Amino acid sequence: MTSYKGPRQAERSLPELYRDDPERADALAWGRRGALRGTALATMGAALGAAIPFAGRMPAGTLPELLARPAAAQTAAPQVFRMEGKNDLILLGDRPLVAETPESQLDEPITSARNFFIRNNGQMPEPVSDPDSWTLTIDGEVNTPLSIKLGELRTRFPNVTLQLQMECGGNGRGAYVPQTRGNQWGNGAISNAEWTGVRLRDVLNAAGLKPSAIYTGHFGADPHLSGATDRQAINRGMRLAKAMDEDTILAFRMNGAPIPQIHGAPLRLITPGWPGSFSQKWLTRIWIRDKIHDGAGMGGTSYRVPVKPIVPGSDNNGADFAELESMPVRAILSSHAHGSRLPAGTRGLDLRGAAWAGDLTARAVHASVDFGATWTEMQVAAPANRHAWQRWQGRVALPSDGYFEVWYRATDSQGRMQPHAAANWNPQGYSANAISRAAILVG
Repeated sequence: MTSYKGPRQAERSLPELYRDDPERADALAWGRRGALRGTALATMGAALGAAIPFAGRMPAGTLPELLARPAAAQTAAPQVFRMEGKNDLILLGDRPLVAETPESQLDEPITSARNFFIRNNGQMPEPVSDPDSWTLTIDGEVNTPLSIKLGELRTRFPNVTLQLQMECGGNGRGAYVPQTRGNQWGNGAISNAEWTGVRLRDVLNAAGLKPSAIYTGHFGADPHLSGATDRQAINRGMRLAKAMDEDTILAFRMNGAPIPQIHGAPLRLITPGWPGSFSQKWLTRIWIRDKIHDGAGMGGTSYRVPVKPIVPGSDNNGADFAELESMPVRAILSSHAHGSRLPAGTRGLDLRGAAWAGDLTARAVHASVDFGATWTEMQVAAPANRHAWQRWQGRVALPSDGYFEVWYRATDSQGRMQPHAAANWNPQGYSANAISRAAILVG
């Protein structure tokens, strides 16, 4: 990628220049000052390989998305994760294993196991030969502690099958400026599989909750990355009200089949609408507590966000932060991959995707192809059930061949819309839900 050197400065890429000072980057890269026209327009068009029909509406300090996020980055060999039974994913880390699903592979109402993103926190446990013998323990602030095998769990309690969204708390993290710690997710740390299991509340009621019960603690069989047997890879918990929600389930089937090992077989917790870290894989124990759980991944800045804004890039111990619970509203575009090239003469785009809003619903989705100057409302379907994502679709017109960007945003049932830039910066990069952009070239 083109790069530039300032006085006594190391070479920097265009995205780095734009992150530091967008207006200065405009001047350095294109000779642009204010409106994009003349030589500046010609220079940018040459870099993109196409004319820019809506150049006059591009806000100052905007780096074209094709240059900010080259399409080739999604398919380059070093970044691709391949595994039997999975479509190609974007590899973000291998220790622990973390892989993102490209948005265009989420173009299905129910997310297949092949396209389900991967977020591990420790090592993979060994598969079990007899899933029905897997044991779950419920103890702590209960009248009758349970130690129940999966075979009995299936038959003792009513089974439910629901489409449920699951999203990593760091989804969208790559949009934060300055960059935060953690895997630099795009929008693909999301899924909407069909899960079969039993309601957690039915099992907790069977154990008999004491009046002192206020919180859970979740334990899994995945070993810590270090191999230490006295440490949990992740050990989170939630308010009892969410544990007792009718959609919080102990799942043993995914899309009508046994859960794949990579996704938590033979038993995992599904806590829809909240960060995926609440949905413990390879579940072995739920500890009912009389206080907020204090396991690995709790407290400080772990899965917590500022109550009041803090200075981006500043250090903070999270003492005044709050738990990240219901995830914010977001939309994805699944009909067109970023960097798509369409035939000359294409004069419209039939767009589709998905939207969700944690414990809420998506009220609206809008799309723009003129850099946000005007927006077209899309049709948003109702969720298949509570906590399922919602599919959306609609058509936008194109005036000519050239370079376009599809901007897309969702609004939740309380009227909150995705912001233009990732808001409420926090050291771990949670809850970033900025408006998304996908580059499209016609002709």
